[in-house]
Amino acid sequence: MLMFAALQFQIQLQSNLPQPDLSPSGTQETDDIDAALNDLQMSLEGHTFGRRPGDITSIPELQDYLRFMKPKKYTMKSFKTYWFVFRDTTICMYKNRDSANSAPLWNANLKGCEVNPDVHISGKKYGIKIMLPSPEGMNEVWLRCENEQQYVKWMAACKLASKGKTMADSTYDAEVSSLSAFMSMQTPSPALAIHSSQADIQPELFVARRFLKKFKSQRMAQRILEAHANVSELSLYDAKMSYIRAWQALPEFGVTYFTVNFRGSRKEELIGIAYNRLVRVNTSNGNVLKTWRFNTMKAWNVNWETKHVIINFEEEDVVFYCTSADCKVIHEFIGGYIFCSMRSKDSSQTLNEEMFHKLTGGCA
Repeated sequence: MLMFAALQFQIQLQSNLPQPDLSPSGTQETDDIDAALNDLQMSLEGHTFGRRPGDITSIPELQDYLRFMKPKKYTMKSFKTYWFVFRDTTICMYKNRDSANSAPLWNANLKGCEVNPDVHISGKKYGIKIMLPSPEGMNEVWLRCENEQQYVKWMAACKLASKGKTMADSTYDAEVSSLSAFMSMQTPSPALAIHSSQADIQPELFVARRFLKKFKSQRMAQRILEAHANVSELSLYDAKMSYIRAWQALPEFGVTYFTVNFRGSRKEELIGIAYNRLVRVNTSNGNVLKTWRFNTMKAWNVNWETKHVIINFEEEDVVFYCTSADCKVIHEFIGGYIFCSMRSKDSSQTLNEEMFHKLTGGCA
């Protein structure tokens, strides 16, 4: 929250200053923004455009001691240290380094899982929460790293693996760099870049009201300035791009929620639709109960008479009635995301309007 407020404040400050024209024609900045947005999309989707040098004959892997916990209801458990090996999209856990050649105590293929950060920098907490899909729902495991350097490497590997990509993918190094930059913006700075007496900050313009209820306005302004010290050197362009990257790094980025009734149930439940998956959410705590990936979808259609959405996945069929929107909206979301996934990166690609209307306007 404070990082977003600090970036908005820096953008506000830089907007009042003259900005350099990066080229005589003035088009260089636009080209850079387009290139940066393409890089962000590439990172988000996990596409592979090539392999890094040296990866042709060997597959990169991570090996290190991490702390592990598999939480269970009504049971208090603590983290225990184990030796972990991450190769391809699979993570394996061993009792210690010497037992790495034997059968693992636990292992999981992370393709299709949910990966979320559990980080508190001031408390030196560098955690990774992994939600693994199973027939019963989502199984949760927690990993805890010792430091920031270890965290960014393992987090980047887990995020790519969830998309079916390995550390040999060209986006791995970019993901590590992005996570490192994201962490550095949250690290407390030893000194303020602007003293509170020199800045007229209105906290209500930068943070949500619920946070203002916890802190007095003057204290909140001070905390924004403390966070701003980490981003005070950013140009207008860099501040905007950092804001976009931070926004896209949020666990719930790009997820649109709807209330629905699943077939055979009168209870209202919550589903979320993202660019690559459909999630079933616990309405009481917001935890993901089940994830269905679009790449396992065989077909989907709508019963326009009963207003039921019917989605056929490889593992099961999902049928529900949307109570918060017309079923056509759900159909358009799914069809639109499927259409976007079919598009290439070629900017000169002709829009296939017939396919777009077929996917978003009729039965598939």
